[in-house]
Amino acid sequence: MLIEVAGVRVPVGRATEAARLVCEEYADEALYHHSVRSYFFGAAWAEARGLDFDRELFFVSALLHDLGLVPPFDSHTLSFEEAGGHLARVFTAGLGWPTERRDRAAELIVLHMRDDVAPEVDVESRLLQVGTSADVSGAGLEAFDPSFTDTLVGAYPRLGFAKSFVRLFQDQAERKPGCAAAQLVAGEWAERTVSNLLDQG
Repeated sequence: MLIEVAGVRVPVGRATEAARLVCEEYADEALYHHSVRSYFFGAAWAEARGLDFDRELFFVSALLHDLGLVPPFDSHTLSFEEAGGHLARVFTAGLGWPTERRDRAAELIVLHMRDDVAPEVDVESRLLQVGTSADVSGAGLEAFDPSFTDTLVGAYPRLGFAKSFVRLFQDQAERKPGCAAAQLVAGEWAERTVSNLLDQG
């Protein structure tokens, strides 16, 4: 894994390496790349605004945030982000993280599918929202220099991510009609996602 893309660095350590290994093992390559790009988008957004953030917490949460969509962790009763939050709590318990920090990892994952969080209220949650929104539907891409996005997509290619991700959300919506993914699918989210400018290069 590249530890730096366009000047934005990945934290180095046991937790981040473990999160990378788990994501790479359980997600397909397109979803793995999305998770990594989400970190880089969020971190770049923070750095451009001079925001201090917990880089390790954010990276771990970004790499785990969509694993509730993959069969081994998919729940038939919980939304994928809630299932992913529970996965994060178990994963970080194995790292020896204290309860409060484990709760924070779960919180970031759940909140990435909720209404926007102000960075002054919860900076790491806002960064995951920014990173995932830019990478999935292109929301907020104008905040990033095109040279950064080109370098990032070059390092972690899209690999047909948009269409495969829409199918994952459509499956969630069909099986869990009350979830946040279903609300997105009911609107114009799918059209925005497959029209993401990141896929037009």
